[in-house]
Amino acid sequence: MKTSVLVPTFRRPDDLERCLAALAAQSHPADEVVVIARREDAPTCAVLDRWLGVRAVNGLRVAWVGEPGQVAANNCGLREASHELILITDDDAAPHRDWVERIRAHFMDDMQLGGVGGRDFIHERGTVLAGEVREVGLLSWYGRVVGNHHLGSGAPREVSILKGVNMAWRRNAIEGLRFDTRLLGSGAQVHNDLAFSLAVRRRGWKLVYDPAVQVDHFPAVRGDDDQRFVLNEAAYFNASFNLRFTLCEHLSPAGRIAFMVYSLALGNRADPGVLRATLLALSGAGWREPFLKMRIGARAMRAACRTPDRRRGPAQSTA
Repeated sequence: MKTSVLVPTFRRPDDLERCLAALAAQSHPADEVVVIARREDAPTCAVLDRWLGVRAVNGLRVAWVGEPGQVAANNCGLREASHELILITDDDAAPHRDWVERIRAHFMDDMQLGGVGGRDFIHERGTVLAGEVREVGLLSWYGRVVGNHHLGSGAPREVSILKGVNMAWRRNAIEGLRFDTRLLGSGAQVHNDLAFSLAVRRRGWKLVYDPAVQVDHFPAVRGDDDQRFVLNEAAYFNASFNLRFTLCEHLSPAGRIAFMVYSLALGNRADPGVLRATLLALSGAGWREPFLKMRIGARAMRAACRTPDRRRGPAQSTA
């Protein structure tokens, strides 16, 4: 089984250097590495010129994309990938030395396996986020999403959701699928990995999370309004819409109704409903931000429910 690695990048030359160095050091090198870049990004082009000159990364080449956003970049990479296994990581990540080798072994051992993901060790504000949990990558019938990919421990297990910084796909499982261009945002387009994972699951393929498939993740500045640690109303609306739009498309009719009630009444800390916003305010978080998020979430739910063609399918066909 031959492997293609996709690395979307934009204006993060130092991060890209680290990522390419990690891919060059793999115990089982990928058969090709496709960096998806934009021609106007001069610092990134300079990094790529150097790496193409030294030929340290097996099969390194560049695919040029003209549209902004992670969805367009990922879809460009899917069109360009040559091989049976398609591995995706972010430019601000550094896959561990056995990353390609472990992913390849999973696909070779189980022909029903459509996707594989693993743990991303998040380096944030001078430290690595610590902890170990068992619940990872889950979606309840009523729309409660559990991520925790950065904290997963234990044995490999079947999941519903893989995380974009550390995921791999069998070509047969994703043939004809593309990352959903209906999602909002001009940069990160949060939850595009959720939508893609659920689309593959809907086809009947199995997804596995293995904590031993590891990358170091150094979350970098994003190229849009969605900046980490700062609440931007437009970016928060986009992320809320993408989550609601995706889940309303994939849940059962009963699940959609339950999800609407759950998200508007309770929600979670990052995406609070009325009760959660009240609890956060009373616990010392202040009143403004929790209730602002609650109002934006309610507005995003209305927009997601009214969006035309929501039920036509979770990913676009290449046919």
